[in-house]
Amino acid sequence: MTSPVNGIHADVSPDVWDLRLYVAGQTRKSLLALSNLKRLCEEHLAGKYRIEIVDLLQHPQLAEGDQILAIPTLVRRLPEPIRKIIGDLSNTERVLVGLDIRPR
Repeated sequence: MTSPVNGIHADVSPDVWDLRLYVAGQTRKSLLALSNLKRLCEEHLAGKYRIEIVDLLQHPQLAEGDQILAIPTLVRRLPEPIRKIIGDLSNTERVLVGLDIRPR
C-alpha cells in the first residue's frame, strides 16, 4: 500500500515535488533511505514535496510501472523529467544533483 508521508492528499500542484520511494519491508537500508529523504526534503523543499512509500514486499506488481530493478529506489515523478536514484540516499550531494535540486 502506498502512503503519503508529508500529509498532502489532494492532487499535486505544479510546484510540489512528487517523490516515490520504493522499499522492501523495514530493512535497515530502506529505513535509512526514508530518513535521509525526509531530511533532504525538509532542508531543501520544505512545504513543497510529497513522498509516497511503495513497499514491494506487499505490492510487487508496482515495480513494473517505474521499471524498478533495485531497492531502495527514489523516483522523482514531478517536476518532469522523471529521475531515479538507487541506494540509501546517504550521499547528500549526489542526491541533490540527481534530483536536480542543486546544479551539476
